[in-house]
Amino acid sequence: MKFPRSAGILLHPTSLPGPHGIGEFGPEAHRFLDVLAEAGLTIWQVLPLGPTGYGDSPYQCFSAFAGNPLLIHVPGAKGDLPAGCVDFGQVIPHKRAVLKKALGTFVPDESYRAFVASHADWLADYALFMALKEEHGGIAWTGWEPGAARRDPVALARWREQLHDRIEERKVEQYVFFHQFGALKRAAAQRKIRLMGDLPIYVAHDSADVWAHPELFQLNPDGSLQVQAGVPPDYFSATGQLWGNPLYNWDALRRTGYSWWIHRMRAAFTEFDLVRIDHFRGFEAYWEVPGDAETAINGRWAPGPGAELFEAIASALGPLPIVAENLGLITPAVEALRERCGFPGMSILQFAFGGDGQANEFQPHNYPRERVVYTGTHDNDTTVGWWNSSGDGDSTRDAEAVEREKAFARLYLGTDGKEMHWTLIRAALASVADTVLVPMQDVLGLGSGARMNLPGRQGGNWKFRFTWDQLTPEMQDKMKTLVKLYGR
Repeated sequence: MKFPRSAGILLHPTSLPGPHGIGEFGPEAHRFLDVLAEAGLTIWQVLPLGPTGYGDSPYQCFSAFAGNPLLIHVPGAKGDLPAGCVDFGQVIPHKRAVLKKALGTFVPDESYRAFVASHADWLADYALFMALKEEHGGIAWTGWEPGAARRDPVALARWREQLHDRIEERKVEQYVFFHQFGALKRAAAQRKIRLMGDLPIYVAHDSADVWAHPELFQLNPDGSLQVQAGVPPDYFSATGQLWGNPLYNWDALRRTGYSWWIHRMRAAFTEFDLVRIDHFRGFEAYWEVPGDAETAINGRWAPGPGAELFEAIASALGPLPIVAENLGLITPAVEALRERCGFPGMSILQFAFGGDGQANEFQPHNYPRERVVYTGTHDNDTTVGWWNSSGDGDSTRDAEAVEREKAFARLYLGTDGKEMHWTLIRAALASVADTVLVPMQDVLGLGSGARMNLPGRQGGNWKFRFTWDQLTPEMQDKMKTLVKLYGR
């Protein structure tokens, strides 16, 4: 699909300012839309919006369809949590208490009943899953009492009756979440801003999706992982990345006409104007690691569904405004699949200058117009942090390689290295690529302390938040000037 020449900001809503220790879909989110519109920016990209589980990662959610209740704005609620980074240990109990109090007096109406009916294919399972999880002390579903874990109909009927009130609480949360998100999307459309979502290829093992549809995943009879997802050794890790997600049973999905995936993509395009699919290369071939492995080294490539999946989705939904995350070990077969589907790929400017200055696809003079360019992504260091790095702190690069990279970057970009974040932003905006997305941290010129995620690190991720006083009028004017200068 052809995208218009445009630019936007990558910022997860949790990173917005606000009094409850985490960003929300309230006034601050709408103010951010005004900031984007004033600068001529027409895309707001977010990370996955699902309810987070292990490690607070938006890529490990309890549902592929539900929204994160922590993002719900409660007008008038008192909150005095720190304005700095998200402390999930404080935020989660605080926000749950605020929501319980605020939604405790909710009276179901026709709008609520219509929402429950229209989302029945996932909402009932999700609400029951979360209520059962709470009842079992938060442990993974494979450790629940056998009737609940195996979804025995008699046991589930008993649990639904016993946990009725808690199940209803979860449904009400989802109603409010999607009501507020819908208002935000309408406000964005009024400002001619498109919302861009992020869809992980995999779902979490401890999720309502896997619990409710175990036949669609490669699991052992007890529900444990037969094999798991990951990637082989790469730029970020010498031992690869072990993700712990279950792998799909593509044969089972194919027999259903890929109905679960069609439903998932329909939900995504209801929420977003365009969607980035994370780890697109896994649809051509994916790295399969034994379920009990401790690293991702000893895996194998297994064939994915290929174009057949996306042809089925397009047949059901029409043209697909998808961005394919084609990073990592990308083969000609992966690129052929992406091109056959007509999805633009991604280029990361921070990756443009390694390899002794040899030409690579991330250098602006090699971009096709059908490309989405980032200074960095949620998995990268900030540009300031990247530029100030001495090497080997976050990747497989050594100090000597870093110095060669910096020398080539200075030569290629014609810079002395001062304000490198603005140098990369300008290079991206000036390129022929149709779409440019800049992490908010790079607009603000923040260092490594503002990094969103370090792949492979078990804790300390997803915490970044900014404050309005960090965004100076000079920064806003500079972004507006560059966006206009380069016709975006």
